[in-house]
Amino acid sequence: MILTRIILAVHACFFVLLQDAFNWLFGERILMHADFAGKIGFSTDVTIHLDHKQLEGILSVPPEPKGLVLFVHGSGSSRFSPRNRQVAKALNKEGMATLLFDLLTPEEERVDTCTAQLRFDIDFLSKRVNQIAKWVQHHKSLCHLPVGYFGASTGAAAALASAAQNPKTVKAVVSRGGRPDLAGYLLERVECPSLFIVGQNDQEVLDLNKQAMGLLPEDTVKSLAIVPGATHLFEEPGTLESVSELAAGWFATYL
Repeated sequence: MILTRIILAVHACFFVLLQDAFNWLFGERILMHADFAGKIGFSTDVTIHLDHKQLEGILSVPPEPKGLVLFVHGSGSSRFSPRNRQVAKALNKEGMATLLFDLLTPEEERVDTCTAQLRFDIDFLSKRVNQIAKWVQHHKSLCHLPVGYFGASTGAAAALASAAQNPKTVKAVVSRGGRPDLAGYLLERVECPSLFIVGQNDQEVLDLNKQAMGLLPEDTVKSLAIVPGATHLFEEPGTLESVSELAAGWFATYL
């Protein structure tokens, strides 16, 4: 009796491992094929391999996507940011594919937690975003989609810096409560349409956004949207919904 239970348990474990291996090897490819045939949408975890490092992400693709928005989170956040995920879900409903990803590996995150040396290193972060964009370009199921960036907090600076370095790839940028000023001289090279969303009651960040907008090239399409009653994190009722609507409209226009 005991031996029989052991054999059944081993068989069950083997089946689970076999199923996991199948999903890892073939699952994403099957989902991609189904979606881009215009039949269904999907959301799946992805592992992005970059120069002997790997980052984790969440890829969501609606049926017949109009574009792909990469979410560049701010310091101390991750692909699980509840605010970014809410905005991403709203974009999915408007026909935009989204990729939320960790900017740092677990080891880098541990170092940054102790030293804070990476969270404001816009050069490092923008290069990481460049790598993600390159990964998308080489992904046969995503490479045909126009790409936009949604950056929050310090991630907005990394998004703008990356956009400046990839003018042919990045078609639009949206900043939410961002610190675009941290992109420095690269602001003068941003060519894609850029929307800066700031809370009405986030005065310091509002001033910094106005200054940063003034550094963008004169012929670059740009706009400042001030959300009434909102503070830095857009925690007030209805304010994050306003961000989602503004972002969706911007990407629908320029992607």
